[in-house]
Amino acid sequence: MATLTEESTTAGLADAPDPDLDVLVATEEDRRARQVNLLAGENDASPRVLALLGSVFADKYAEGYPERRHHTGCGPADSVESLAVARAEALFGAQHANVQPYSGSIAVLAAAAALLRPGDAVLAMSLAHGGHLTHGSSANFSGKWFSVSGYGVSERDGLIDLDQVRDQARALRPKVIVAGAISYPRAIDWEAFRSVADEVGAYLVADAAQTLGLSAAGVIPSPVPYADIVCGVTHKVLGGPRGGLILSTRELAERVDRAVFPFIQGGPMVNQMAAKAYTLGRAATPAFAQYAQQTVRNAQRLAAALDGHGLRPLTGGTDTHLVTVDARSLGLTGREVERRCEEAGLLLGHCAVPYEEAPPAAASGLRMGTLSVTTRGMGEPEMSGIAGLVHAAATGATGPARESVTEGVRALAERFPGLSTKPQCGDSASG
Repeated sequence: MATLTEESTTAGLADAPDPDLDVLVATEEDRRARQVNLLAGENDASPRVLALLGSVFADKYAEGYPERRHHTGCGPADSVESLAVARAEALFGAQHANVQPYSGSIAVLAAAAALLRPGDAVLAMSLAHGGHLTHGSSANFSGKWFSVSGYGVSERDGLIDLDQVRDQARALRPKVIVAGAISYPRAIDWEAFRSVADEVGAYLVADAAQTLGLSAAGVIPSPVPYADIVCGVTHKVLGGPRGGLILSTRELAERVDRAVFPFIQGGPMVNQMAAKAYTLGRAATPAFAQYAQQTVRNAQRLAAALDGHGLRPLTGGTDTHLVTVDARSLGLTGREVERRCEEAGLLLGHCAVPYEEAPPAAASGLRMGTLSVTTRGMGEPEMSGIAGLVHAAATGATGPARESVTEGVRALAERFPGLSTKPQCGDSASG
């Protein structure tokens, strides 16, 4: 375990031991070692990523862009950002990339700032059908600043209703159409959304935070050839540092860059950009493509196995790492299943079931992903076992049944310990 007790050589300001924080770091390491992570938006960062986040770039100010900084001493920082940008453009075939956004939500905010003015009309996926907070929540900038209308999925099969999207776009004439979701496990038809946007004269923004890494590996279609702006992240599928990424056409490059800085952010986190550069380089390797393919195979097996336990996949299956299921057969809300699973060491989330007449707190959907478990080396046989553990954790709330599930989860976690959490600078590109 990396501790916080090393002494500094800085004159007059030595690093003092901090037992309280050391205990918290150790507690987090122990939690990860004994739990199985099925949270759809989380992955395990490699030791190399952790080392770069804790590198000498961590305290460097570099407001602005390469060769146009507001601080001196930015030569290496310029090279770091330029490397990350070049790798992003090459990996995704994008005309322009901005690697400065602190998060995926900041990337979406920057896209909005580049294209919209307060009060403009936006068409995005309904939150009740899988959309993100930045797609129109009344508690978010998107819902407060813009006139957002939501499209949804078909009640028949749970798939995005493109006829509805087209009809709404014709009626609303939005300035921006947002394609993308947080709880939609299927590949999105970017070309169809482009056609709708062109018909009504709208910009197309792809919020591909959940799946952009799969597109990089060629597992699902990429939004880059179709969208005016693509918003993504470098964690989740890519397995890098938590942070945002924007890809755009050459025509919108200056507007995107000015929306990120100086409109929204100050100095970018150079250590984060260094870790992004490493992550984007790793994503161009055959090993990453194999990882992405296995992630999807694992998700498909998990969805099928959960279906066998009466947990119906909301769209009949998945094309991505995401698995969403209906827990109503258990007579429990999604939050109740989430809590029971966490008590047994299984981490997953809850989500809404489209067309369910229930408040968000009582929603019956479960949302899972196979990123972390695949990173830890698990395969399809383990997914069948995990489905059984999820069902058992949800239905065996107390007593010996709960203890048996907890023991099963811990045994699985110990069999697949995953990546070391000790920062090192020499892990391989396939780690």
